[in-house]
Amino acid sequence: MELNRSVTEFILLGLTQDVLKEQIVFVVFLFFYFAILLSNSLIIITIRCSGMLGSPMYFFLFYLSFADACFATTTAPRLIIDAISKKKVISYNECMTQIFTFHFFGCIEIFVLIIMSFDRYVAICKPLRYTTIMSQQVCGALLKLALVGSFIHSSVQVFLVLISPFCGPNVIDHYFCDVQPLLKLSCTDTYVINLLIVSNSGTICTVSFILLIISYAFILHSLSHRSAEGRKKAFSTCTSHITVVILFFVPCIFTYTRPVVTFPVDKMVAVFYTIGTPLLNPLIYTLRNADIKKAMKKLWCNQL
Repeated sequence: MELNRSVTEFILLGLTQDVLKEQIVFVVFLFFYFAILLSNSLIIITIRCSGMLGSPMYFFLFYLSFADACFATTTAPRLIIDAISKKKVISYNECMTQIFTFHFFGCIEIFVLIIMSFDRYVAICKPLRYTTIMSQQVCGALLKLALVGSFIHSSVQVFLVLISPFCGPNVIDHYFCDVQPLLKLSCTDTYVINLLIVSNSGTICTVSFILLIISYAFILHSLSHRSAEGRKKAFSTCTSHITVVILFFVPCIFTYTRPVVTFPVDKMVAVFYTIGTPLLNPLIYTLRNADIKKAMKKLWCNQL
């Protein structure tokens, strides 16, 4: 911590420095953020209150929606407020907190997606043993492992920043604090730290993506032995999961598996996985899932 005392705050440049464009950013992303909170809350409440959605898949979808809402909250409010602020300042401690929460909820989303793929594999490929393998105790244990793994990952990210000295420029060319743009401001050689970051975040993203694609490939291959109706339902569920996986992992791999270099497209890529994915996930799961649509219709029609 002694190394970092010369810098007590950072300035975020945001998505743009143009006044008119900042006003557009404020309106558009305020709408997106409220849509994220509303849609994910709708799924959370529906799963919690509906007796029709008691399977493990919806247990994990509940936490995926919760992670989505929290993940967006780590960056969206700052982006929205800074769009109408003259001075986009974030304190050193707030910056470290944002890095921790951003990676914590992002990593939870990754691990939950992996667990959901495993759940679909067991449900489709081993249906007779499904209730035994995916018991309530197993689901709870898998969720706890995801939380512990996410805590370790985000703690490592923050630690790598804390050991990097910041003694000069404090302007971050981004709209939120993340490790890569922050390390560009460090007044020491960050080559080793960057390798550790790539081996941490980059490896998690890449390996998880490969495992997910392989698991869904096995699932889709096994569908050839199912009835037409069962094949249609399983295919619909799997394709929605695969869509979510691709939308989330491809931008993350692009960002976290390369050295500390910046490209003009980096901010838009970050917008896609910090705002776009949490916004699209509820739409993908509700529009392509008949059970959720039926449960929502029954629950909310009864309420009205």
